Amino acid sequence: MARVPLFFWGLTALVSVLWFVSDSLWVSPFAYFPFRSVFVQFSGILAVVMMAVALVLALRLRSLERWVGGLDKVYRLHKWLGIGSLVLATLHWWWAKGTKWMVGWGWLEKPAGKGAGQQLAGLEAWFRGQRGLAETLGEWAFYSAAVLIVLALVKAFPYHLFRKTHKLLAVVFLPLAWHSFILMKFDYWAAPIGWLTQFAVVAGSIAAVLLLLGWPGKVRKVPGEVVSVTRYPELRVFEFLVRVEQGWSVHNPGQFAFITSDAAEGPHPYTIASDWNPETRCLKFVVKELGDHTRRASHRICEGMPVTLEGPYGGFDFEDDCRTQIWVGAGIGITPFIARMGRLASKPDNRTIYLFHPTADVSEEALTKLRADAEAAGVNLVIRCSRTEGRLTPEEIRDAVPDWQGASLWFCGPVGMARTLFNEFRRWGLPARRMHREFFEMR
Repeated sequence: MARVPLFFWGLTALVSVLWFVSDSLWVSPFAYFPFRSVFVQFSGILAVVMMAVALVLALRLRSLERWVGGLDKVYRLHKWLGIGSLVLATLHWWWAKGTKWMVGWGWLEKPAGKGAGQQLAGLEAWFRGQRGLAETLGEWAFYSAAVLIVLALVKAFPYHLFRKTHKLLAVVFLPLAWHSFILMKFDYWAAPIGWLTQFAVVAGSIAAVLLLLGWPGKVRKVPGEVVSVTRYPELRVFEFLVRVEQGWSVHNPGQFAFITSDAAEGPHPYTIASDWNPETRCLKFVVKELGDHTRRASHRICEGMPVTLEGPYGGFDFEDDCRTQIWVGAGIGITPFIARMGRLASKPDNRTIYLFHPTADVSEEALTKLRADAEAAGVNLVIRCSRTEGRLTPEEIRDAVPDWQGASLWFCGPVGMARTLFNEFRRWGLPARRMHREFFEMR
């Protein structure tokens, strides 16, 4: 998790350092219009670099996924880069556009241009001639990007509509790239900040085209067929097995896949709740009806249905050097732990593991399966029904694990519980590098 803020602030620092190598925000004498000139350049460059990196991250490249710590972290970084670029682009727009309005309103007096009457030639003259078009394209692209990013942040906006509209940001980036390319100060072209901007604009444009062509999904797609469906009505949960065709990459317990069961809905992420068995080639998914998509999927998915899988993704893989692990799978967050227990049943690793499963809803059939999985894997299982026994507290988890100080903590479940649990264990001295969480948010 620490790599997300490290990447975000590291990128900001890199752009800022290269900027100060090439220019400065401290103009002398300090005045509104000289500062506006450099700030518009700085904010515009940082905004377009952030957006370009966000588009590259959306390609779901394996190398970046491994470095950031899983696709859930990649998308979290993608989200914060999108927010950062929106904030900077808004500041950029206001200092550029708002200043013109304030001059028109008589609030500011624009000084005479130093370069008035100056004759330009060659490439610089051509760039100057493109400024009007670039400004217009950039302005309307900014309005479009702002709407699309805000929609992406509104949780009430349906996922299937978010998926379709969010893809339009790749289209919007192309005029923004042209805007940045043309309006970047000509002197920067021979400076480090100019080199970085040019690289970002080109990389972002290539990523945008690949996203529009659907490249990320095509390279890992494998056809499959639903072979069985089991429903637990009291839990509002359904479980289904999918047999995949040749081409599926062997996954690790804790990873997830995108499944397309309806072309109109598009792909949706589901945690894989089983280990890989090359003989059966079946993957198990356990899904709770939490939103419109999963409710529709619960009624739609049936035996014999063809589906498309894309993956595997994720870095929630239980790999560390701790001999004791604390697992907390709250509600449907139990799924990655079910998969890991399947692996341990056939390949024990001699760790001492404590699995805590707090749940509001109870199905004796499902809990019987869970107890059998834990016994086969040699995992110490604690089940807590929050409706009748109260909430599971961090103190209870700590007190149930004798050597918790040397353990690692693995959590999958609600955001609020994760925040409370991690804050308490951090306060008790457990290092952040030994606390792992599956964010499982794709927006």
